[in-house]
Amino acid sequence: MDDLASKSLLPNGLRDGLPPDAAHEADIHNLVLATFAARGYERVEPPLVEFEESLLNGAGEALALSTFRLMDPVSQRMMGVRADMTPQIARIATTRLRKAPRPLRLSYGGPVLRVRGNPLQPDREFRQAGVELIGAEASAADCEVILLAFEALKASGVTQLSVDLTLPTLVPGVCAEMSLDAAKVRKIRVALDRKDAAALAAIGGQAAGMLGRLLDAAGPVEKAMPALASATLPPGPAAERARLIAVTEVLQREAPDLVITVDPVENRGFEYHSGLSFTFFARGVRGELGCGGRYLAGHAGEPSTGFSLFLHNLLRAVEFPPPAKRLLLPPGTGEAAGAALRAQGWVTVAALAENAEMAAEARRLLCSHFLVGGSPVAVASEGEN
Repeated sequence: MDDLASKSLLPNGLRDGLPPDAAHEADIHNLVLATFAARGYERVEPPLVEFEESLLNGAGEALALSTFRLMDPVSQRMMGVRADMTPQIARIATTRLRKAPRPLRLSYGGPVLRVRGNPLQPDREFRQAGVELIGAEASAADCEVILLAFEALKASGVTQLSVDLTLPTLVPGVCAEMSLDAAKVRKIRVALDRKDAAALAAIGGQAAGMLGRLLDAAGPVEKAMPALASATLPPGPAAERARLIAVTEVLQREAPDLVITVDPVENRGFEYHSGLSFTFFARGVRGELGCGGRYLAGHAGEPSTGFSLFLHNLLRAVEFPPPAKRLLLPPGTGEAAGAALRAQGWVTVAALAENAEMAAEARRLLCSHFLVGGSPVAVASEGEN
């Protein structure tokens, strides 16, 4: 027994997908991808493992510490197991599909593996699905991907959704235009990450004053927008703020049931993003359902945006479907008869040997009905006459 238990033990953060959960996750995955396809996003399928230098290039560099590495016994070169599919899609777009017309709309879905999870999300292997909009600079592209993520989550059955908008380039932009030294930038970043207004004010200077007002602007969109709009900013950060305001206005108009919050100085988790970024949550569900934002794809730095949905978290936010109608077929049932029943919506399970107690056998095999004389008969619950 101990030997059997040791063989079934999995590393922390990894799990077996068992019935009926595995089928439910696959159904949600397919539904999400169908939503993407209906909006013109074409499916691509990158490999699970790539050479390290291509996998961790560009936007992938930020994922180096999350990436499992192994030696390819054929080429004797180091390879990495993808920790996120976004850099792979950017590679495909800027190499194999570099001559495709822009903007390029691509979708993807598949498993990713990470070196470690975190306290809120201990899973190290999970399924990811998302889209990338490559070669689009306009704020309309930001609106499109955020609204598409909202549509896909709603189609999956998620309710009470909220999105948190942020500008991870805002703080570096202010610090750069104020010509602050590296030590002061580090102090500012620590204070902002901790949401410590007193520590930020103690640093002093014009930049700290600007960023303090932006820190105060965080919160529900109704409160944040007036405070953000009134803040004095240098030209570069002011242009990013204008994009955020424009996108927010569209979201409020097109998705009135989406709760919007704004945190203009948040940076953690968006290290490789180059502009407006976002995270989706659902009320009462631990962890983020998806996130995305602007980045520069490939060596040419094509302006791009996109998002990833995390299926293991999404499943916590949707109701489990009712069990399928399973019908036990007696031995010798013809293929045509079984096909006709499946066409009516039954899941058929064939009995492989004669059994006088078909009702008991159906119950044992988790069937809700068994076939008698060509007609389905409901299985009585245990204890019923």
